[in-house]
This record gives sequence, C-alpha cells and structure tokens, in this order.
Amino acid sequence: MRVLIVEDDAPLRQYLQKSFEALHCETEVAADGEQAFEMAGQDSYDLIILDLNLPKRDGLDVLREIRVRNSAVPVLALTSRREIQDRVRTLDLGADDYLPKPFAFSELSARVRALARRSRQGAKQVLQVADLEVNRIERRATRGGKPIDLTPKEMALLEYLMEHEGTCVTRTMIIENVWKMHSETVTNVVDVYVNYLRKKVDDGFELKLIHTIRGAGYQLDAATDNSVR
Repeated sequence: MRVLIVEDDAPLRQYLQKSFEALHCETEVAADGEQAFEMAGQDSYDLIILDLNLPKRDGLDVLREIRVRNSAVPVLALTSRREIQDRVRTLDLGADDYLPKPFAFSELSARVRALARRSRQGAKQVLQVADLEVNRIERRATRGGKPIDLTPKEMALLEYLMEHEGTCVTRTMIIENVWKMHSETVTNVVDVYVNYLRKKVDDGFELKLIHTIRGAGYQLDAATDNSVR
C-alpha cells in the first residue's frame, strides 16, 4: 500500500512514517498544503492521511481540489479540529474518514485497513500462486505457510508480478508501475530487487516461481520450462 502522509508537525510526521513503514507500507510525506497538492496530483496513492491545519494551503482546500480532479483515492483526515461542524464539513468535502488528535496509532491503523478493504472491493484481497500467498490488506506474504519478511518495495514488486501471473513484464513496465518513474530512468534497480525477491521467495523451494525471460523481462508462475535462473 502506498500512503501519502500530510502533516506539518515534524516529529508526528516522522512517527507516522516509521510506523506505517513497519507495517510494510510504502510511505511518502508532505509538510505543507502546497507540497501535498502537488504530490497528490503527480502520483498515485492507495491512501492519503491529511492534516487540516497546514501552512501555505489549508487542508480542506487540498481535499477539495483532490475531489475536483475526481480522484477516488481514500482520504483520512487526521486533525486537531474536533467540533462537529468541522467533521461534517470535512466529510461533505469528500474525506472518507475523520480521526481527531490526539489518537492511538492502533485505531488509526485499523481505520486505514478498513479504508483499504473498501477501496479494494471488486479486486483480489489475497493473491496466490502455487503455495505463495500475499494478503494485500494485512500486507503479509507467505510461502508454504511460512512468513516472508519483505520491504515495502519488495512487497509492491511481488504484488505486481503476481497480478500479472503467467505474463512476461518488462523492466520498463516494472519501473513505471512499481517505482512510478519514467521509463527513461530505468537502471539495474529492477534486476537488483528481483534478485532480492528470488532469495526470499524461491530459495529453499524446489519449485521456482520467479523466472527471467531472455531479452524480455520477468515472469511469475509455477511453470519452469521457460525460465532462466
């Protein structure tokens, strides 16, 4: 899950970033409303956590502009504004949830999981190929029932390969969809991360799932006849 955290309080921003990264979320941060508006328009996120009291541009203005773009990204307002009229206005402007400060991180993470479930309705919440399984809501991967410890980027790469099970994906496709970068910036980072993933997913198993397709890219499936290790 890719999360944009918009919070002007530096210690809280760092705390939220580290806490969500510990849950295997890929996080980016913005410290003011202008930065948040620019980032939300240039990139795609699975969730935005938005403070309302922001410098340079008010959080409600940022929320309004996000919705003007017809963006369906879930937005959770995390704010010190506690009055009923503030909640009503924020929800009416398009926020999907509202959590006043101070808050418990356990409640915030539970609300984030609930929003993720709603946003993924109609999409697979659990991906499975052979004995490899990824729970996209819980951000948990297992092989043969044993947990696999993945970084957020490794998890995102594994999800992308599993979504395209049985299909060769090029390095350009991976860099554009997992790293969210332009294809001309392709480096050997894809090869490096695929090797990381292989060690965690395939090492110790007779059946290898991650294959190199000569001159083309990578493919994840349970077949072995077209693979190069």
